Amino acid sequence: MTTSSPVPTPATGDTDAPAAPAPDGLLGLEELPEAITAYPGAPAVHHVQVVLDKRLRSLLRHDPGTRAGVAIEDLHQMRVSVRRMRAALRAARTLLDAQWADALRAELGWLGRALGPVRDLDVIIARLRGEIVELPAAEHPAGDRLVADLERERGQARIAMTAALNDGRYAALLRRLEAAVREPLPEPPECLARPELIDLVRAEARKLDKAVRRAGEDPPDMTLHDLRIRTKRLRYTGELVEPAMRDRKGRRTKEAKRIRTTLAASAGLQEVLGDHQDACVAELRIRRLLDDLGDAPDAHVVFVGGRLVERERARAEDLRRQWWAAWQTLDERAGSL
Repeated sequence: MTTSSPVPTPATGDTDAPAAPAPDGLLGLEELPEAITAYPGAPAVHHVQVVLDKRLRSLLRHDPGTRAGVAIEDLHQMRVSVRRMRAALRAARTLLDAQWADALRAELGWLGRALGPVRDLDVIIARLRGEIVELPAAEHPAGDRLVADLERERGQARIAMTAALNDGRYAALLRRLEAAVREPLPEPPECLARPELIDLVRAEARKLDKAVRRAGEDPPDMTLHDLRIRTKRLRYTGELVEPAMRDRKGRRTKEAKRIRTTLAASAGLQEVLGDHQDACVAELRIRRLLDDLGDAPDAHVVFVGGRLVERERARAEDLRRQWWAAWQTLDERAGSL
């Protein structure tokens, strides 16, 4: 597998978009009850609540750093928390009151969209900085000009993100999540059939298998991106279910061990497809930056931009050659579920 260039982490935040202090009345970690833990024999919905509790705590823990913008990892972890909660609600939809789960997922989706632009720009800026430092020193100023445009865009995106975090809608969402970890989760009527937890993983594995067979070995870039999303769903569902697959003494069952091997393989495929998507997105963003230079662009900037595009395209093609083998490994392990 190819490895990307070293990615430097910004040491300071954006000076043009200072983070406002958190609004009064925002839910704090100290207000949450004792952390919920999984235990053998717990009802299926309890494991959903464990995920919501864990990820809500992570969300609150990384909120101040996200506002400050000093380290990009805070925003990354905050966005991951949102995604994990949405994934848990989606995977366990048949175990919950569907209307309640869908409404909460929709609000988490709003928050994810508010966080997304800044996180995406953090990634591409750090990626291009890592590439530029490997170029000859004489080409660094031209590369820095390209990155400067992205940094200005990130400054504007941070203003919009901070406004969303200061909005009452965000505070209301946190209170809804607090209620979800304090009270029993709403379940469907008793008359509706409820699948076993292991069946949730099997269902996601079947969906992924069907999508891969339909795509073939050499699908378009966007199809590979869709397969990455489906792989992530399988992985998140497995992570939700695996803690429940233990006996009364807390030992992993055969099903738990099978899920763990499937999770390892899904992580491998997700990494290949994720790296491929990152390369494709980087190439697209660089091309757009070059298009925005106008009718009389600086030749040095165009030259450096072209070199960066070439690197990303080569990386994407190399990863494309790897994904099918990663899928076959996952397919073999998922077949034992």
